[in-house]
Amino acid sequence: MASTWLRCLSRAKATAAAGPTQTLAGVCCRRHVCSSPSRRQSCMSAWVIDQYGSNGVLRFTEEATASTVRSPTELTIQVHAASLNPLDLSMRGGYGAKLLKLRRDPMSVTDGDSEFPLILGRDVSGVVVDCGAEVTHFAPGDEVWAAVPPWKQGSLAEFVTLTEYEVSHKPELVSHTEAASIPYVASTALSALVSGGGLCRDSSSNKRVLITGGSGGVGTFAIQLLKAWGAHVTVTCSQNAEGLVRGLGADEVVDYTSGDVAEQLEMMEKFDVILDNIGGETEQWAMGLLKPWSGAKYITLVTPLLHNTDSMGLLDGTVNAGISLCTKAIQNVISSGVFYRWGLYAPDGPFLDEVRKLVDAGKILPVVEAQFPFSQVPQAFQKLEHGHARGKTVVRVAENDTRQAEELAQDDCTETAESEQGVQGTAQQN
Repeated sequence: MASTWLRCLSRAKATAAAGPTQTLAGVCCRRHVCSSPSRRQSCMSAWVIDQYGSNGVLRFTEEATASTVRSPTELTIQVHAASLNPLDLSMRGGYGAKLLKLRRDPMSVTDGDSEFPLILGRDVSGVVVDCGAEVTHFAPGDEVWAAVPPWKQGSLAEFVTLTEYEVSHKPELVSHTEAASIPYVASTALSALVSGGGLCRDSSSNKRVLITGGSGGVGTFAIQLLKAWGAHVTVTCSQNAEGLVRGLGADEVVDYTSGDVAEQLEMMEKFDVILDNIGGETEQWAMGLLKPWSGAKYITLVTPLLHNTDSMGLLDGTVNAGISLCTKAIQNVISSGVFYRWGLYAPDGPFLDEVRKLVDAGKILPVVEAQFPFSQVPQAFQKLEHGHARGKTVVRVAENDTRQAEELAQDDCTETAESEQGVQGTAQQN
C-alpha cells in the first residue's frame, strides 16, 4: 500500500508539472517530480532552512530527501496538516542548535557535519503510508497525529518518519487541520502538569491552578485539560483574550494590561500549581502565590538550558543550567516548602491516546487562530511572529496532492476492474 501512495503522489506531481508555474514566497517554481526518474520516490516537497536567521532563510524545495522508514519500529506519515509553535520561530533563529544537533547525531561533536538542510514543524496530522516490520499498533491507511521531537526533521514536508511510540491514532471527530493544532502543546502541557505538577485525572479535583499567558497554544490546551480533570483554573491574559479563555472553561481571568498582575493575584486564594508560560520576571512574584508547606509546585516552560548551551557551549551550558535549577529548587523548598520545576517537552504516543479520547468526547476543542496553504509557510511564520496568539497557526500541507492522489488511485481501481472484466470475458469466450 505504501508503494501505491508514493506512486500516486509521483503521478500527481507529474500531472501538475504540465500546469502553470506558481509563486512560493517570491520564488517562481513549477510543480514537478524529482529531476531524475529514478529518484521519484527518494525526494519530496518541503520547506527547509540552510542557515539560521529570519524569515528570509525559509526555502521551498521539491527535492528534499524523502522521509522513509529506516528501523523496524518506525512508520512514515503523509502529512496532511502541520502547525507552528513559538519553538519553530526560535529554532529558525538557531535556538538550541548545539544541543539539538548533538541529539540528532552524537558523532557531530567530533565530525563537525552540518545539520542543514533543516525542516521545521513540530505538529503533524496525516495518514500512515509505510511501517517497519515491528510496528504493531498502526497500518498503512491509518489516520494519525503526533508531536515531532525538535531533534527530528519536522512536518513542513510531504512526509515525516517517527517511531510508533511517538504516534497516536487521530481523533475521529476533527479534521486533519484541527487535529494538527493539538499534539505538541498537548505533549508539552501533559509533561509539565503530570511529571512536573503531579496532576492527573484522579488527583486534580478542586486543585487550584494558575496559568500565566493562557491564551496561546499550551495555555488553551491546559485550560481544557485541567477542567476535564476537575481543577479550578485561573488564567492571566490580555483583555481581548478573556472571552476565549472563559469559553474554554477558565474560572477566573486576570487582565495583565489593567494593572499590577501580581497585586491582583495576591488578593485571591493561594494556588496548588502554577504553570508559567511567560518566564522572566514572573518567577520573582509567582512563587509567593503558592500554598506554603503543602507540596505546591511551580512549573516553568521557559528554561535556560538551550540558551545556555548556545551561549556557553554544551558542557558549561548544561552544568550552569543544572546548577541554576538545583539552587532555585533548594531555596524554595527550604524557605516555603514549594517545589520549583522545569517543564520539558516529552514525545509520548500513549499520552496522545488519552487526549484523543477527550477530543472525541468533546471535552477538548481545537483552537485554530489562522490557517495557511503549504505555499504560504513564510506568511504563517510572519503571523506567528506578531505574537499575542489566540490558539494555533496551522499549515494545510497535502490538500492538493491528496485530492489528486485520490483521483489517481480511483483511476487505478477503475483500470484494474476493467482489466479484470476483460480477462474474465476472454476466459468465458475460450
